[in-house]
Amino acid sequence: MTGTATEIDPAALPDASVFQRVVADPCRPVILRGAVRHWSLTRVAADGNAALAAYLGRFDAGREVEAFVGDPAIAGRYHYSDDLAGFNFTRQTLPLNQAIRRIMETADQSLYVGSLPMSVFLPGLAEDNPLPFAPAVSPRLWIGHASIVGCHYDMSDNIACVVAGRRRFTLYPPDAIGDLYVGPIDHTMAGQPVALAADAEPDDPRYPRFAQARERAITIDLEAGDALYLPKLWWHRVEATGKLNLLVNYWWDAFPAGPDQPFAAMLLALTAIAGRPEPERAAWRAWFDHYVFRPDGHPLAHLPTDRHGVLGEGRENIGMLRAHAMRLLRGG
Repeated sequence: MTGTATEIDPAALPDASVFQRVVADPCRPVILRGAVRHWSLTRVAADGNAALAAYLGRFDAGREVEAFVGDPAIAGRYHYSDDLAGFNFTRQTLPLNQAIRRIMETADQSLYVGSLPMSVFLPGLAEDNPLPFAPAVSPRLWIGHASIVGCHYDMSDNIACVVAGRRRFTLYPPDAIGDLYVGPIDHTMAGQPVALAADAEPDDPRYPRFAQARERAITIDLEAGDALYLPKLWWHRVEATGKLNLLVNYWWDAFPAGPDQPFAAMLLALTAIAGRPEPERAAWRAWFDHYVFRPDGHPLAHLPTDRHGVLGEGRENIGMLRAHAMRLLRGG
């Protein structure tokens, strides 16, 4: 039994503030059918490779990009080598227009280019293809042959817009992490670790708990013109099945709470807590729950708000907490 995702009509999202309240605040995936069907980029892509290449060429800043290139035998499945020491593809640097031409002129290879900020590589393209409810960030472009991107998470919220080809997203909630058998966090294909079990053969004996994650999976099929909102930390495996696939995405933090990244805080917690004995870890878990995760509300709710000190609202309190933490890290 698999889960489902909510669908919301993009016409009900006139601006970013409504999107934040209706789509982002619940922190659940949302399908947005036809969200970018009106784009010039989507319409031109439907007219064929020549029209698409000419359109993108109008905005090409002439910069070089890094392409993932694999042997045709990998069939677009970019992954580790069998021993996890390396990868089954290489990285090549070439001008963007050459990369696009190679993708368009070959259909039996494995090549893709991704995460290109439009403001840098294709200035003006975003302005020519506006999305009224999108955050004020530079969207990124991804283009390539058919591909399978290993199951991973992002540390940013994401609006993924399919422009050409088809995309199948297989999603797992953040709390499935223990059943996904995640690979190393410091030896990755593109920055984030991948869930090894999600790309293994069904019922692989190395990953017995994956059956529990598979029961909770959400499968979403998107056509050209459709979009998906994906909250940060949701695991996603992405299959692009067209001969040529083009996606535009927006990455941003929908819930900024200060200047520090949560993942950095987790890394510090690893160095400070993970190696301690289980009873002490349990004690620290109680403190983290009380002060950070707050299942019972604010830890000083029993006091007047003007007695909350550095745990009160306001950026000045964040600054004082950071300064105190920095002194402790320096041994002060």
